[in-house]
Amino acid sequence: MGYFSVENLSIRFGGLKAVDGISFSVEKNEIFSIIGPNGSGKTTIFNLISGIYKPDSGAVMMEGEDMVGKTPDRIAHKGIARTFQNIELFANATVMDNLMLGRHMHMNTGIFGGAFMFGKRSTAAKEEVKHREEVEKIIDFLELQSVRDSFVGSLAYGKRKLVEVGRALALEPKVMLLDEPSAGMNTEEKDDLTIWIKDIREDYNMTILLIEHDMNMIMGISDRVFAMQQGQKITLGTPQEVQKHPDVIKAYLGEEEIG
Repeated sequence: MGYFSVENLSIRFGGLKAVDGISFSVEKNEIFSIIGPNGSGKTTIFNLISGIYKPDSGAVMMEGEDMVGKTPDRIAHKGIARTFQNIELFANATVMDNLMLGRHMHMNTGIFGGAFMFGKRSTAAKEEVKHREEVEKIIDFLELQSVRDSFVGSLAYGKRKLVEVGRALALEPKVMLLDEPSAGMNTEEKDDLTIWIKDIREDYNMTILLIEHDMNMIMGISDRVFAMQQGQKITLGTPQEVQKHPDVIKAYLGEEEIG
């Protein structure tokens, strides 16, 4: 059993087994990627890990503790954060406010607790200053200074995706689940994102699970790759091993695409 693992994870929707007996373990500080065609069960695995779905069977182990049956909020408290395929940000709030919302777990007095009380700075105000300092570090890290006070809805798509990564970082997770983070990005934005993900692993001592269709990113960033189809494992190995696996080529990549 590694630092993080899923063990014999299964879930059925109606007559369809969306995830069928999936097991893998992830080491601390590893970048572990999951690939497969649309509908293969990748995002369902993330939904099972983060508590959105409860599996029919199996376990999700984090540092020896089973996460199954815990609420998404409790799982986040245990150190698992995620981004979503479709951006889940507040479009009518600023970048700073969206990142502050990511700090909510660490706040004792609520996000926008009373700032002043009887002419003295309250505990809530002091706490908010501390959390703003943490958010400012993330803004500097992701080079979001120029848009910190902009409404998220006004930002380019690639920048919004980066803000969502920042909000997940604000939770101070141990394990980060990135669901198609490069979707909708241009080549330059994808190149930048690849660097950010590597830096997050190094600077934040982070373990990263990545769902991604872009094979250039997968090849350039992953320690290991888990390939799946129709809810089942095809293979698990280094990017080079998985890239050459005949069932992966057949199921997902196409010979001309994988080269």
